[in-house]
Parts: sequence; C-alpha cells; structure tokens
Amino acid sequence: MAAPVSVRSGVWGKMERFLSPGKGNGLRARDEIQAGEMIYSSNPIAFCVAQKFLKSTCQTCLCRSECLLRCSQCKSSRYCSVQCQKEAWPEHKRECKCLQRVYPRVPTDSVRLTAKIIFTLLNDPEAYSQELYSISQHQSHLEEMSEEKREGLVQLCSMLKLYLNSDVSQLPSGLDPTSLLARVMCNCFSVSDGELQDVGLGLYPSMSLLNHDCRPNCVMMFIRKKLELRAVRRIQPHEELCISYTDVLAPRVERRTQLQDQYHFLCQCQRCSDDKSDCIMLGGEESSWMVIKDALPHLGTLQKEEKWAELQQACQALIGENCALVPDSNVYMLRVLDSLLDACISLSQYEIALQYGTRALNAYLLHYPDPHPSYAVELLRVAKLQHYSGEVEEAERSFTQAYEVMKVTHGRDHPLVAEVCRKLSECQAERRSLYS
Repeated sequence: MAAPVSVRSGVWGKMERFLSPGKGNGLRARDEIQAGEMIYSSNPIAFCVAQKFLKSTCQTCLCRSECLLRCSQCKSSRYCSVQCQKEAWPEHKRECKCLQRVYPRVPTDSVRLTAKIIFTLLNDPEAYSQELYSISQHQSHLEEMSEEKREGLVQLCSMLKLYLNSDVSQLPSGLDPTSLLARVMCNCFSVSDGELQDVGLGLYPSMSLLNHDCRPNCVMMFIRKKLELRAVRRIQPHEELCISYTDVLAPRVERRTQLQDQYHFLCQCQRCSDDKSDCIMLGGEESSWMVIKDALPHLGTLQKEEKWAELQQACQALIGENCALVPDSNVYMLRVLDSLLDACISLSQYEIALQYGTRALNAYLLHYPDPHPSYAVELLRVAKLQHYSGEVEEAERSFTQAYEVMKVTHGRDHPLVAEVCRKLSECQAERRSLYS
C-alpha cells in the first residue's frame, strides 16, 4: 500500500492544490479526468440538519419521516431508529446539553454547525490534519463585511457563547469564536439529497479550495452526509477544478450580486464577461417579465407555507397574463412554471402537472449545455408524471435521458440512480407486455 500523501505537498489523489491566477488558492486536476468521474469524496468535519428539517429528518442517516424518535433530553434531535440514536450519541451528547440550555429555542444553522466544529477541535485539535486546507487557513472576510453584516455576526457570536456556556480558549491559534463563525458562514456547504432539496450544512475543509465558475466543470453531490465531487465534462491535466457557488440559472447581475454579497468577490468568469446567455434568460418583453420577477417572493412565501391552491392560482394568473410576451425560457417565467408544477403535484393534479413540467423541461434544456443535476431531476419528475399518466413509451425515454445525465452528475451508485433504473425497468416490462 502506498504511503499516505503529505498534506504539505498539496497533492491529494486526482487533484492538487495550487495558486490560481487572480483567485488565490485553488484545486486543479493532476491528470485527465473524464466526465462522470468521481474526483474526491469525504465525510464532513461537522454537520447539522437544517432547522426547518429538524422534526422530519434523522440526524444520523438523514432519512425523512414524520414519525421519528425524539431525544428525550434535548427534545430537538430526532432519529429513525434506536440504532441511529446510539450511533449519534458520542457526538450528540455535548450538543444535547447545549440544546437543553436554550430550549425551546433552537439556534441558527450556522451557530449549531460552528459549535459542532468547536467540539471536534477541542476533542481532537488534529482532526483536520489530513485536509489540504485547514480551518485556520479558511478566509473569514471580516474586513470586507458591511457594518450591517458585522452587527449580525456579533449577535450570532453572542448566541454561540450562550449556547456553549463554556471556555473556548483552547481553540487553535488564530481561531476565536467570531472569526470561526465568519469562516463557517463563508466556507460551509449546503448538503442536499439526490433531488437537490437542502437538508443541512456541512464543513468539508479541502473543498473550500474550489473556486467558482458560472459554467463549472464539476458538481458536488451527496449520499447522506458524504460529499462526492464529480466532473461534468472532460477535464485536462492542470485544468482548474471549479464549482458554482450560486444558482447558474440566474442572470449575470443576480449571480454577481450574490457572489459579491456572500463571498466578497466580483465574478470575472467567461460567462459573466459574455452576456449572450442573458439574451435567453431575459428573453421577452421586459415590462412583463419584471412583473413576474416582482411576484416571485410572494410565490416563495406561498410555497413555504404549503398554500398549494393559492400558489396554483397565482402562478396560472401570471402565466396567462404574460405568456404571449415572455417565453418559457425566461428564467423568471421558468421559476413560475416550476412553482406551478410543485403546486399541481401537491394537489394530485398529475395530468396538469405534466403539461407544465414538459414546458419547463424544454426550457431547462436551453440553459444547461453540460450535464447538470437540476436538469436530471426535472427529467425524473416529468418521467414519473408520464408514467403515472400511462404514457409508457414517453416515460421510458425520459427515464433513459435522466439516467444518462445522472450517471455523470450523481454517479451510478447513487440511490436516486438506482430508483431511476427501477422505474426504467418497470416501463420496459410494461411496454413488452403491451406488445406481447
């Protein structure tokens, strides 16, 4: 067996750390990497379930259920089985005392994640020694923060200290609670399931070396808490590995604004330097799509509150009033179509949902030149609706297309890919029986 690679060498498996011109630290490929190839995988240094999913998500395996076992002491953490609860206890016992202290309040996700990182560092200061990028090397961007953000950080730090109620002076040099909290907020990752529903936050230190590009050559997917970095197109030796920090399905101004606000840099990638993609994203009559854009926060509130009938009515009104002047490929119209699709599915109106899902899918195809998880998930949703509606041949084609994308973005071993394969087999069996 080969000796473990030294972190100081900056080399790890298929990638290596390097100084990216104009960006600082980065990661690049050591050799050629094929589309769909897994470049890196890791479990987090620390993880927490998002606050809104605490009651419905197992803290250990992240499975979803409305009937979970609740920790009898903190009354906040939930588990799908006694086994998962026992497995979590060595890590949960310190968090449990903190949660009891502030009950019934539950601190923000960033506070709970930072506390878990502190527990890890106090228990084992060398916990991240095998990482290419240690927590103390992460950028906090405190100097670039606005006064408003600094005040918010001070408040979060006060909550963190109240939550911990302990001396944290033993943290590694250069890490105080405020700077650590700032580092976490800038460097943690949203952990999502295969259908891209965010379920929590995790810190994967080496992955913070990945720089941003609005047309990335890599995507991050998760199997429970385990992160997998995959190439979505062929990557040449010494080519920089990049992910997207923001929603690629957004106009340039929105992407740049979010990146500047959250990560404190102005994106200069090729896509941001060339506004051709905005011609499609912002297609149609501006006065009409501005009406749609302004309505999106209200639609988001209805969706969050699960007011499906109201959401359906609002979306259909927007589409009916503006469809002649705004194409489905306009990103704001596309977001309305997606919201309407969710509403129709939640109201069990599957045939109507299929109509809007097909329209959205055609628009998605224009915006994703490379395999992308969002396009794969949209394909899967449409395929399920086609199958339910008895359109077996169409469903088979859509499941096949979803598989072709997901084997690149998710990997052949991902649980969602296994589900796609089962559905595809069902369609093939049904089609054979029809012609036998």
